[in-house]
Amino acid sequence: MTFVDIDATRPPSNILKTQGQQDTAAARDERLVAVAGERPEVRGKFIFVGDEKIFIRGVTYGPFAPDAHGSLYHDRATVAADFAEIARMSANAIRTYTVPPRWLLDVAHDHGLSVMVGFGWEQHVAFLERNVRKSIEARVRDSVRECAGHPALLSFTIGNEIPSSIVRWYGPEKIERFLKRLYAAVKEEDPGCLVSYVNYPTTEYLKPPGDFVCFNVFLESQPKLTDYLKRLHNLSGDRPLVLAEIGLDSIRHGEDRQAETLAWQIRTAFSSGCAGAFTFSWTDEWHRGGADILDWGFGLTTRDRRPKRAMVEVARAFAEVPFGADSEWPRISVVVCTYNGSRTIAQCCEGIAALDYPDFETIVVDDGSVDNTAAIVSRYPGVRLVQTKNQGLSAARNAGANAATGDIVAYIDDDAWPDQHWLRYLALAFRTGDFVGVGGPNIAPPDNGETAEAVANAPGGPIHVLLTDDIAEHIPGCNMSFRRSVLQEVGGFDPNFRVAGDDVDVCWRIQERGWTLGFTPAAVVWHQRRSSARAYLRQQWGYGKAEAMLEKKWPEKYNSAGHVSWAGRIYADHLTQFFTPRRRIYHGTWGSALFQSVYQPLPRGFGALLSLPEWYLIIVALLVLSVVGLFWAPLLVALPLVGLALGASLIQAAVSASRATFPTPSASGPRRAKRYLLTGLLHFLQPMARLHGRLQWGLSPWRHTSAALAMPRTRIESIWSEGWKEPAVWLSELEADFRDGGTSVLRGGDFDRWDLELRRGLLASARLLLAIEEHGQGRQLARFKFWPLFSPTAVGVATVTALLSATALAQGNLVAGIGMGMAFLVLAIRSLKECASAMGAVREALTAIKIAKAKGHASPNVTASVEAADVDRERISLLPGARLTATERRGRGAALA
Repeated sequence: MTFVDIDATRPPSNILKTQGQQDTAAARDERLVAVAGERPEVRGKFIFVGDEKIFIRGVTYGPFAPDAHGSLYHDRATVAADFAEIARMSANAIRTYTVPPRWLLDVAHDHGLSVMVGFGWEQHVAFLERNVRKSIEARVRDSVRECAGHPALLSFTIGNEIPSSIVRWYGPEKIERFLKRLYAAVKEEDPGCLVSYVNYPTTEYLKPPGDFVCFNVFLESQPKLTDYLKRLHNLSGDRPLVLAEIGLDSIRHGEDRQAETLAWQIRTAFSSGCAGAFTFSWTDEWHRGGADILDWGFGLTTRDRRPKRAMVEVARAFAEVPFGADSEWPRISVVVCTYNGSRTIAQCCEGIAALDYPDFETIVVDDGSVDNTAAIVSRYPGVRLVQTKNQGLSAARNAGANAATGDIVAYIDDDAWPDQHWLRYLALAFRTGDFVGVGGPNIAPPDNGETAEAVANAPGGPIHVLLTDDIAEHIPGCNMSFRRSVLQEVGGFDPNFRVAGDDVDVCWRIQERGWTLGFTPAAVVWHQRRSSARAYLRQQWGYGKAEAMLEKKWPEKYNSAGHVSWAGRIYADHLTQFFTPRRRIYHGTWGSALFQSVYQPLPRGFGALLSLPEWYLIIVALLVLSVVGLFWAPLLVALPLVGLALGASLIQAAVSASRATFPTPSASGPRRAKRYLLTGLLHFLQPMARLHGRLQWGLSPWRHTSAALAMPRTRIESIWSEGWKEPAVWLSELEADFRDGGTSVLRGGDFDRWDLELRRGLLASARLLLAIEEHGQGRQLARFKFWPLFSPTAVGVATVTALLSATALAQGNLVAGIGMGMAFLVLAIRSLKECASAMGAVREALTAIKIAKAKGHASPNVTASVEAADVDRERISLLPGARLTATERRGRGAALA
């Protein structure tokens, strides 16, 4: 266990059905452990027994001093008395640190308790020596056989808090490989069991195997625990998070403080979306390393089993799991948009009907379906059906929002269904964070077919982008919710996006207004993936089309190559892995940090290039050179480069596929190989499908630029101003004008001698530098220097093609010479045009400012928008999909001032 902010002198370290209602006393007496052969299993972020979701409310137990027979758990009568008291606390599980005798599992079962069994192998030594490693594995196998299949068995833990010094000694990779061996050994001995490893913040960077994620966390501040749980949820991904130890020492802090702390620790854990929590520990009696531990009191009872106040508070908190007695829940409108969704809409409606939420309505918008979707929806009482002509996904979402009566509008796709507590976790996120929109995970359901499972492990799925552990940059449309008033204020969804891209657009427009989007990992929906490779590739083509449409509306969000420059991190473990940079681990000086975090650098350089759809354009270019090489032998050097490029893509696809995880085991080796081969093929083909959509809708490295052209040479312009402005204001207004004009703009960094860089393409750009002369009484002379900049890569390629052309012509090979010469001319003309376009954009913006100054106005932005602000303020904000330009934003501010 890990103790933070407390004294360091310490030892190293009935499953209830829930329908969101308060459990009755009768329900608490039910024995819901492994009934009728059903064993606990993981589904998404939670643990289930049969069809019932369970929340683990546990207490750690033992080990105690061995008796005359070597037992670490006293006699059967003492254990039965302890378990009876634990069960009366509304607990449903205990955690042991060593393998208990089978009779203890019988006693637990008699009291409706399940047991998370630890193995207790000695992890505080350098255990990866060959003989020690084999001995540990053999002991683990023997221990599993003792408990395998018992109805009271919750799970096994293959380790607990391996010390950070040992992990640093061997390196995390070796530790992870060893834990994977133990995980496999346990699964071989008891295939149906759950397995986990209990980690702690000092080795947070470990990636151990496990059906769910366990952490020991001792934090004495509720805000700190809340923030750290958000991080742990993101580290655990789509697996459940269980706190294996929480608690406080009553000797140092007093029994009252211990009771209060345990109560909010439990409530915080479950409201944050944890699947379970174990309080540490049942009693102050604790035996470790051959001696009784006497200088701490983490127990809910004293050594002689006298109850502390903490026992009462823990029982009260357990009785309120998972959401407490709070009755203030906002009204939510659940909106499902469907078009010919008869195959999946019934499952969606059934999932919504089973939601545990006190005040919600269901609205299904039928976007002109020609199948029997409407008839299916009509079978569900309480579902409001809105039928429209076919106008596309965005228009359907707007229709749903217009029909909604809730304060919050929650969207889910017609091929998805929610977890029963989906709305409660969304509502909690709105309540506890300053969010106007909240999203959650969308997880591929198990048993959905081998192709769907392969698609779930392929790139390009609906994933969230996070700026922090709970602040989102993007939330996918299959699981997103917004305050209805905010949707109205931004004008709803843009109906131009008929299939995809509308969720990205509305997120950007919301953030443009200064509002914040949130993410809660417990608000889970099950989202079916495409059931055929053809359907998946068509979906990726549609995403490529949406990217092209978004680039036209949001050019400033895209880089010169035509890709979104996300500020946050894209969460998808199955994305390309071959050239991903190694993780960096913060250990602290000499490994002294209590919280040792992992940081995963983003792919850059060659690794980033391989993940782009345009990588296949490079392969095509090399193929063309190889064909020309049939007429001029030196160009055949491109042929092996084609092989290397294709080989890199194939290897990357294979490595990425090898990391895939499938929810259902394969029956045979050939079927397993088929799934991995299909996953690898999808990794290989996905960029092609995306590229097809992007190119077809105009998003290419050579996309058209419409700005006026200016000779690409260094220029200096001066602007006189009677009103004083900070240099940053001058540059911010210019930056906004450039972006409104469709130009990608970069800001200079701390070490750059330029302020803004304007890109109108991939091959060239223009840079701008500002200097301000102060002339007193608020008067300024702003000097702008801007000059052309050609991409070094473009210059290098152009030089090589020119040299090849000259060489081929000198050797009398007209075909190769003329072909390479034309390639040089195309590249050179394109580079000049992009550079001239960027220079023209600068000149146009500065000319507009000069004209505005000559008319006596502060800036063209303010001039244009002040005149229209009073008349059009409300009209602009209510246009469907309206996006305020920087000009309109500043104009509104000036008008209101």
